[in-house]
Amino acid sequence: MAALKSLVSLGSQAALLFLLIALAMQTKTAEAQNCPGLNNLTSCQAFLVPGAANPNTACCNALRGVQHDCVCNALRIAQSLPTKCNLPPLTCNTN
Repeated sequence: MAALKSLVSLGSQAALLFLLIALAMQTKTAEAQNCPGLNNLTSCQAFLVPGAANPNTACCNALRGVQHDCVCNALRIAQSLPTKCNLPPLTCNTN
């Protein structure tokens, strides 16, 4: 049971890492898909870790300035990375 909890924790940490990478990347692809402002979400990085404080004004303004589809696509890309790296898919408990 402890091994399973450790594996879930590792998966959650990997998911967070991939999410941070996806949000921090400043690529021409994001701009080409009409996703300006996606790179501004790096101001939210500190608020994506367990136990973090509520997001500050800079993070909320950055999030407000990005189309929801762009954020969702970035999350989908981040979620697909483990498979592309021949790693097990991420499963995250949202409870």
